Amino acid sequence: MKEKKQILGLNRFEKNERVALDAGLANQIVRRQTTQGASSVLFYQQPIEMVSAQGVWMYDAAGNKYLDMYNNVPSVGHCHPKVVEAMYRQAGLLNTNTRYLFPVLERYSETLLATFPAPLTNVVFTCTGSESNDIALRIARMATGRQGIIVTESAYHGNTTAVMEVSPSGHKRQPLPPYVRTVPAPDASTLQPGQRVEEVFADAVQSAMDSLAAEGFGCAALLVDTIFSSDGVYADPPGFLGLAVARVRAGGGLFIADEVQPGFGRTGTHYWCFQRHGLVPDIVTLGKPMGNGFPMAAVVTRPALLERFSQETEYFNTFGGNPVAAAVGLAVLQVIREEELIANAGHCGHYLRAGLRSLTVQYPAISDVRGAGLFNAVEFRQPDSKEPDTALTQQVINELKSEGILIGAAGAYGNSLKIRPPLCFSISNADFFIDKFAAVMSRCHRN
Repeated sequence: MKEKKQILGLNRFEKNERVALDAGLANQIVRRQTTQGASSVLFYQQPIEMVSAQGVWMYDAAGNKYLDMYNNVPSVGHCHPKVVEAMYRQAGLLNTNTRYLFPVLERYSETLLATFPAPLTNVVFTCTGSESNDIALRIARMATGRQGIIVTESAYHGNTTAVMEVSPSGHKRQPLPPYVRTVPAPDASTLQPGQRVEEVFADAVQSAMDSLAAEGFGCAALLVDTIFSSDGVYADPPGFLGLAVARVRAGGGLFIADEVQPGFGRTGTHYWCFQRHGLVPDIVTLGKPMGNGFPMAAVVTRPALLERFSQETEYFNTFGGNPVAAAVGLAVLQVIREEELIANAGHCGHYLRAGLRSLTVQYPAISDVRGAGLFNAVEFRQPDSKEPDTALTQQVINELKSEGILIGAAGAYGNSLKIRPPLCFSISNADFFIDKFAAVMSRCHRN
């Protein structure tokens, strides 16, 4: 059995005497590791000192530029002038907590909620996606009176104590608690003849529910990142989530849609990835892409669920929903609309996948190209054994860096490239990436 990998570890900088570092870079690395200790995470065999960014491009201290194919936090583009201006203007007027009235928050709340289907009409603001998922778990458990949570095998939902308990990919050794069950990712390539993704996934969820019930925990919620990004990116067929959600609800549980990564138009047809599945979740969680990198996040839910939560606990987030966050979030929604970024994600994503698929005949190590909009994956497997090719993935990531492209990995075995450029990504950017990727694959193929 192939050993599963931790995603952060795949591209993590580790000191290697064979890799030459100039004195300035080496000194900065020492300072980082001295102050942050074992928690420090740097990428690449030669870490990058970044100094600026604009749109889809990032620039290092040596003057090199990199096409950002990985960082979905600056969703509408690095340092978008309209977002920067909104941040600057509001910070010069007022920034405080939500115990006071300030119209920009109401305007933002109404604009954000207008992108959601009824009855998702209440929003709770936080600062991080971890906080949002923490609150979502609390709401689900209070509403159902149950403790059990179902997630996918390589899920990542954040880093608070409660959310780490439902983030299998974040654990090195510690087992998951007994009230958490994992199910395999909805990977069509693993199906037997005659099987369907929706049925296999729903059956796995049902088994997890039965197990939780048998041990007295019950199922409070099914929690999924709606494009299964940490699991390796699984978007199709649209609608496959419906049967699993129906079973959870029939058993008295709730459906929590984690839209931190796939939300805000990234999948190219709707604001929210859950809409590709024709679903209305009970709870939706949002994260930093809503502020283009400014630390803001939210929980969107039904009024009845929020009412129950508020009866049980006195919740207040000092900085969640502050005036600067509201101004920034409103600017992001305006940019998405004015620049037609959802349609752009759909159009450019389709073009990108087609170009990548054209390389599969020449390079059989590319076992799959999949995704939706501008959230995609390229999977590598050894052509003969069909085993996940983690080593090739790591090599491609570092080779692409040398070609001026930043990218990361995903999947249980770390054998897929995770492709998430800013939503302002263009056809010319796609051509640049495809050309560089082909050049890298040619070199790796010869080796």
